Amino acid sequence: MDGGNLLGEFLRARRSITTPDQVGLPHVGRRRTSGLRRTEVAMLAGVSVDYYTRLEQGRERHPSDQVLLAVAQALTLDAEATEHLCELARGRPRVRSSVDQSDVVNPGVLRFVQGCEHVSALVMNGRFDVLARNSLAEAIYKGMEHADNLLRLSFLNPSAPDFYPDWEEHSLVKVAHLRAAAGSDLQDPALVGLIEELSLASEEFRRMWARHDVRPVTSATIRFRHRVVGDLLLGYHIFTIASSPSQQILMFEAEPGTRYERALSELRGTHLRGR
Repeated sequence: MDGGNLLGEFLRARRSITTPDQVGLPHVGRRRTSGLRRTEVAMLAGVSVDYYTRLEQGRERHPSDQVLLAVAQALTLDAEATEHLCELARGRPRVRSSVDQSDVVNPGVLRFVQGCEHVSALVMNGRFDVLARNSLAEAIYKGMEHADNLLRLSFLNPSAPDFYPDWEEHSLVKVAHLRAAAGSDLQDPALVGLIEELSLASEEFRRMWARHDVRPVTSATIRFRHRVVGDLLLGYHIFTIASSPSQQILMFEAEPGTRYERALSELRGTHLRGR
């Protein structure tokens, strides 16, 4: 991580994965590198090449909102990525309390999660550490190494591509969600340590992290290939806990009346009998 110039790192990454076709530019000869050139981004944003270069190099410290929005439009950023761009440009890391409460689950939240009998439910923080889970969540992840952190599970567990049949897509979503949760906050030693650990251990994580995708997730579908009940197609929803904004509840559920609902029921029964 280039902690000294997060804005420039973000702009270079997004420029490298934005194609001329995406922004309506004609093809002009063969390109030595993928993505847009600085001159093209500057032209699309309506700023000088020198100004955009200084922005990318971290030498332009106070870009206006108008310039940031123009650059975001030039790079076809969505609302979440544009907000991330503005946060990086302002350089205002989040205020962190002297005692980090991100790992402490409120007893009421814990009772709620454990009382959800027909869905899989767990509590995680912004680093994807699993802080609490109910019995069905235990059954889904049982036997999976690194199940205490869903990012480590995806990138450090050799069985992850079998466990997640759509591993590439699912892992990209996780990394983009981590970017959204982290923002410009590199004051959290645990977060920095996790990113460095995964970067050193996984070429795939380095590749995905370098894209600088920013996409908070609230709901989607996911497929598991479970060793006991086989394939599971589940919808999932992520809820931020208002009293602890750094924590989220992740819930998986099957469509009623489907074989996946029956498989979840079987898994729940098997797990309870095995206790």
